[in-house]
Amino acid sequence: MAQLDRLRVVRGRYEAPDGSTFERDVVRNQAVVAMVPLLDDGRTVLLVRQYRGPIDRDLLELPAGLCDVPGEEPEATARRELIEEVGRESGTLELLASYFPAAGFSDQFVRLFLATELTEVPADRQGIEEAHMTVETFDLAGLDAAIADGTLADSKTIIGLLLVRDRLREP
Repeated sequence: MAQLDRLRVVRGRYEAPDGSTFERDVVRNQAVVAMVPLLDDGRTVLLVRQYRGPIDRDLLELPAGLCDVPGEEPEATARRELIEEVGRESGTLELLASYFPAAGFSDQFVRLFLATELTEVPADRQGIEEAHMTVETFDLAGLDAAIADGTLADSKTIIGLLLVRDRLREP
């Protein structure tokens, strides 16, 4: 099986609920954090547009990053990535959801945070993808249309924005 710096593909042997066994190839991947940076107006968020090589196109998505610093807690990773990608510090960071985006073949785990009370700081871009990314504002009023027309096509972004929009609608 392939061995890469960030990913490992392994063959796992599993026992089904009926006791039978089976094998599957599994991608072992690092955990991820993603943040929904909500501006003070309560309806606008900051998204990043960046090129994604595996799909050979730009995506408009939540700022996010790998949990790749040994010993760093996910909340600290989220705070660091928010500064790196959008140049904002968050006064309040709240866990919205945690999930496996592709449990059929990977153990990657995503934690989604709501970032509020944002303060502008210098961005600290790292790596080739971040060096060319742009930061864009997005009004949550356009969320359904942006999902329907493919403007938003990234699962963590769609999940995070739907959760925040629904939360803001609550009385």
